[in-house]
Amino acid sequence: MTETLRVVAAGDHFVLPSLITSAIAEELREHPFAVSELKLGWPLEPFGAVAEVEEASDAEDEVIDALRSTGAPVLVTQMGPVTERVLDACPELRLVVVCRGGPVNVNLDAAKTHDVRVCFAPGRNAAATAEFTVGMMLAALRRIPQAHELLAGQGSWEAGAAYYTYERSGLELEDLPVGLVGYGAVGSRVARVLCAFGARVMVYDPYVHGEIHGLRVTALDELLRRSQVITLHARLTSETRGLIGARELALLRPGAVVVNVARGPLLDEDALCEALESGQVSAAALDTYAHEPLPAGSRLFGFNDRLVLTPHLGGASRAVAEKAARIAASEVGHWARGEPLAHQLR
Repeated sequence: MTETLRVVAAGDHFVLPSLITSAIAEELREHPFAVSELKLGWPLEPFGAVAEVEEASDAEDEVIDALRSTGAPVLVTQMGPVTERVLDACPELRLVVVCRGGPVNVNLDAAKTHDVRVCFAPGRNAAATAEFTVGMMLAALRRIPQAHELLAGQGSWEAGAAYYTYERSGLELEDLPVGLVGYGAVGSRVARVLCAFGARVMVYDPYVHGEIHGLRVTALDELLRRSQVITLHARLTSETRGLIGARELALLRPGAVVVNVARGPLLDEDALCEALESGQVSAAALDTYAHEPLPAGSRLFGFNDRLVLTPHLGGASRAVAEKAARIAASEVGHWARGEPLAHQLR
């Protein structure tokens, strides 16, 4: 008789433990299993660095208790910290599946030492983030949040109507030169949508070859000089940290618009504030920041009339949570049946 597979589903208020359980039940219809559910606090409680891992819920004790009490060899989680301490305390653990685009909450070196396989869920939020990016771009170009606040928040039709003057009216996407820095799963989707709007799309990505939607530009400086809008879609690496700073912003067309729904450290926020003050950048839309949550004293709060700020919501859709649970459950199924893992990091 096949042994019952024990799994800890350490979900949260986005990727619900029940979603993980349901997806595993669908995947393991012919394999006995038992899921122990644990609900962590994110996003109602912020993530952060936990011991030696990044972007995790501060829940080492809860994860250890759940794994040790069940003896589960499999952990499925989004924000649960898989630190050296957790791995030391849970010798039965053999597989960690992270419901995210990257396992930043896992100590990969320690996992290798403990012979624990690590999988993740690439592409889970590509469509959601691409849609959100275009929405943020439109909001910044047409001053939608500012007009909403003047009418709905302050009850002033007259103040909002000032955005119909030539000097304060926004830009439309049709025929607008828009530069994309990065052309991965998100950037490629954004390019397709912007092409449908009639924008003049340009792409800089030295790692992508083959056909693209838009015009390929081989140098970042050239892309910046030709763009009225730039939107960031690069991965965060040691080479791309601070990719867009004061020098790069100065290359943009005067009155340019900057959009970042990728990773906060790609963009120098102080340099952006300086460019907003000078008018070199007329507006920006940001969903991610160098430090999250965004500190109360951030200079960014001084530009409410030209900034659209959201609290890292680009990947927040129900479809993303459901997709992440399905991808994770598929990996659990592969492991249970002795099949190759589809998204194993090591």
